[in-house]
Amino acid sequence: MQLYTLTLGQLGTNCYIAANSSNNCLVIDAPDDADTILEFIKEKNLTVSQIVLTHGHFDHILALAALHDATGAPIAIHENGAAFLKDGINNLCHYAGIPWTPIKPQRLLHDGDTITLDDLSFQVLYTPGHTADCICLYTDSILFSGDTLFCRSIGRTDHPTGDMQQEIASILQKLMPLPDKTKVYPGHGSSTTIGEERRENPYLQ
Repeated sequence: MQLYTLTLGQLGTNCYIAANSSNNCLVIDAPDDADTILEFIKEKNLTVSQIVLTHGHFDHILALAALHDATGAPIAIHENGAAFLKDGINNLCHYAGIPWTPIKPQRLLHDGDTITLDDLSFQVLYTPGHTADCICLYTDSILFSGDTLFCRSIGRTDHPTGDMQQEIASILQKLMPLPDKTKVYPGHGSSTTIGEERRENPYLQ
């Protein structure tokens, strides 16, 4: 797998592009700046197979409609996330005063589902807490953790559908059992590993 990272938008959200040997790719999260994402995809001669959202907050979805229109790629989000894509309160656009385009996902994800990209396979881990629709994606010792787990931190839980106790439980039950060497690519900030977070994340001590 070839992995690319674009850090975009006013909150510095990481957009991950995971490509296989056939140049098919997943776009993981769609932060504001569709033009940059589309230009990068064109430069790398990639074909977008799916757009997968780790959750439905505004900083992860503002390029979603434009990416979907330009590529025709289906949108996948946890079943609880469909409401975020049409509700400005849940996705925080209402509070931030940001215009956005409501959109309907083509696939609703559940815990344990598999997302395939030809020879690549990504397991959906449902990790509510930051929001009620948070997921992580796990494949071959790599975890895309969205806003569930950060380097030495976790996602905030003071927005609609957030729950601190639930988030800690999600991390301990779903993420900490993964091997220490698992590379973690979060929704914001630098990468880390499960082992580092197990030892050094103050929220998990």
